[in-house]
Amino acid sequence: MKLEKLTPLTDEYLESIGFVWHTDSDNSSYVSDEIVVISEEEANAYYEATNELYDMFAEAGQYVIDNDLFHELNIPFNLVEVIKESWENEVHWHLYSRFDLAGGIDGQPIKLIEFNADTPTSLFETAIIQWAMLKKNGLDEASQFNSLYESLKDNFKRIITLDTDIEKFEEYYSTLGWKILFSSISTSAEDINTTKLLQHIASEAGFNTDFEFIENVQFNDEGIYKNDEAFEFWFKLIPWENIGIEESELALLLTQIIKDKKAIIFNPAYTLMFQSKGFMKILWDLYPNHPLLLETSFEPLVGKKQVEKRCFGREGANTKIINIDGSIELETSGEYEGHKAIYQEFVEFPKDEKGNLYQAGVFYAYEACGLGFRRGGKILNNMSKFVGHIIK
Repeated sequence: MKLEKLTPLTDEYLESIGFVWHTDSDNSSYVSDEIVVISEEEANAYYEATNELYDMFAEAGQYVIDNDLFHELNIPFNLVEVIKESWENEVHWHLYSRFDLAGGIDGQPIKLIEFNADTPTSLFETAIIQWAMLKKNGLDEASQFNSLYESLKDNFKRIITLDTDIEKFEEYYSTLGWKILFSSISTSAEDINTTKLLQHIASEAGFNTDFEFIENVQFNDEGIYKNDEAFEFWFKLIPWENIGIEESELALLLTQIIKDKKAIIFNPAYTLMFQSKGFMKILWDLYPNHPLLLETSFEPLVGKKQVEKRCFGREGANTKIINIDGSIELETSGEYEGHKAIYQEFVEFPKDEKGNLYQAGVFYAYEACGLGFRRGGKILNNMSKFVGHIIK
């Protein structure tokens, strides 16, 4: 693989645009001063693969619902009804998501690792930072597979038109004037500023928007409120599984709000099906030996090197790399041990000359629209680095 070194953006500049999580706990820069050089053909392959994968997820989602496979996916029982409700009504539009992929560069085939369908991270980095790095270094900022910002703006319009024709937005919206409330937790600068970036994009799209921390949002049978003002749309950067496990009363209330058509929530509850790593076992059952998939099972694979993960694990926690003979090559601890395990065939990530491994992340907002990379070891964790790219 080929890397190109750039002059990094200054901390002062990053902070001026709201990117305040630029330095890791070891005082190293979170954003790499190198970028991955890819070809036009590699960019197109990521685009085509991600679009195909999303279609497969949609087909498999219907299969999960028709066959009541929620328990297999480790989904909290108190969210099943709201998942079905959001799936069956087209107004519950999937705003954005991110596929994590192995391969795609250096001649390696693209393979799905997992799908961050509910609360994907790296949005700010992919949409803004890597573009700004090219611009600062006098490179063509358009030479990326990266239309994420504009794609999100268009997708906000589609939540009104429910149509590919976003030109209808002005006609529809001007007669309704609907509002979106954006919420995150108050203790994470990354979550706050990522949510506010989405709010800014929605405002540019033409919506009336507001922001409030989740702990201050009001919920009742009539809808979702800030200071007694009702909102027809609510964006929450809080995982659905956390709501189901930790806020059972809220889960029931949101179910009723959606059933009574009092508000629409982004991302929709059905994205929790896709978020579960157990969903990849369903995909393997429906599309066995598909070239974009890795064999995945709820039981250890026989005769294969594999990775054990938890259905709702995050940031590489509670993950094991298991060798063919059953010995453990690498293992991480974490807080997700109580979740169901899945076993996924091991695949090598592309590697640079220093031995760093690279995982591609491709955002999806109506279509594949933005590529970025994470660099780290065999199990990527919250100390992995964000690496931008350029098409040459």
